This record gives sequence, structure tokens and C-alpha cells, in this order.
Amino acid sequence: MPTSSAAKSAADGTPTSVSGTVTATVTAANNAHLSMKPSMHFAFHDRNPRVRCSLSSNTKSKLGIMETPSATELRESVVALTRQLRRHRSDNGLTLSQMQTLGDASRLGVTTPAELAARLGVRVQSLTDGLNELETRGLISRRADSQDRRRQLVELTDEGRTLLAADRAERDAWLQDAMARTLTDLEANLLMLVAPVLRKLADADTAQ
Repeated sequence: MPTSSAAKSAADGTPTSVSGTVTATVTAANNAHLSMKPSMHFAFHDRNPRVRCSLSSNTKSKLGIMETPSATELRESVVALTRQLRRHRSDNGLTLSQMQTLGDASRLGVTTPAELAARLGVRVQSLTDGLNELETRGLISRRADSQDRRRQLVELTDEGRTLLAADRAERDAWLQDAMARTLTDLEANLLMLVAPVLRKLADADTAQ
């Protein structure tokens, strides 16, 4: 703590330097109260106060403050959740690539093989077999573009929309149940707030 003489000198207007350490108590509430006492260092010089607060790594961890931003934990969490969602879907005889093609065709509406390939990050030639299988099963339709006969248009059929809706509903039901069983109301609300941010990240490449 600063001495009384130093404090008196500062009060009289004499330029001086004073330094010391005080303790602040931080209380965080998350199901239980947690009290921490980070150290706060201060210094007064020429009557201009400067305050610097430093938290220990342990305190930062308890407060949920990341010392260095890292994408590793986020990536691993997203991958693990995606894996669970894939596990909780019925076997409809389609490959993951074919299901992704259906999903992107649904989001794009009437589209082309080139647009689908760009969305999936593959070459157009790589989609040929998958599109043939989806058309054979009656899940998509293909036709020539009336304005450019060399251009092929792809669109979901009613059967394709029904299959895709059932698949999405099944995974949505699992996710809703998992959230209800494992998350608090606060965690669930925070997760829903983050959903648009994750979508923004997912569309980062296409937005450029």
C-alpha cells in the first residue's frame, strides 16, 4: 500500500510517483457463486492516475476468458457434433455425398451440375454417377435449359423433397432432445445466438 507521506504529497499537488497493489473481488454466478481475488496494480505519476488490472491464468480460466484465440476447440466441437448428427439418421441407401447433393439442390432450387460441384468443392465429373443414381431413384429431375440447350438444369422432385424433409426432421429431433437433456436454459439460449455466426463462417468461402 502507498505510504501516508506519499499520499499527503500527492494531495498537496507535489509531483510524485506512488505505486501499490490492491485486491479486487470478482463474483461470477453460474449455478453456484464463485469468488476470485485478482491482483490490481496501480500507479500515480504527476497527478495522472494509471490503473492496470492483471488476472492470473487460473482466474481467466474460471471467468471463461481465452488468453489466445484458437480455432482448434471450435473445430473439434463442430466436427464431433456433425459426427453425432450423421449417426442419428436412418439408412436410406444414399451415400453421404448424395445426401449432400440433395441438400444443396434443395437450398439452391433449380440449379446446374456446375453450381452443385462448386458448393460441394468437387469437379463436375465427380458428380455424374451420384446424379445418375439420384435421378434413377426419382429424387431429382434433369432437363435442358430452354435458353441454352447445352446447359443442364437439376431440381428436386417431390420424392426427393419428402426424403430430405424426413432426414432433416430426424436429426432435428435428436438435436432438440440432446439439448434438452444436456444443456441448461442459458446454455441453450447462448447456443441459438451463436447459430447465425456459425452459418456466417460456413458461408465464408461462398461470400467472397
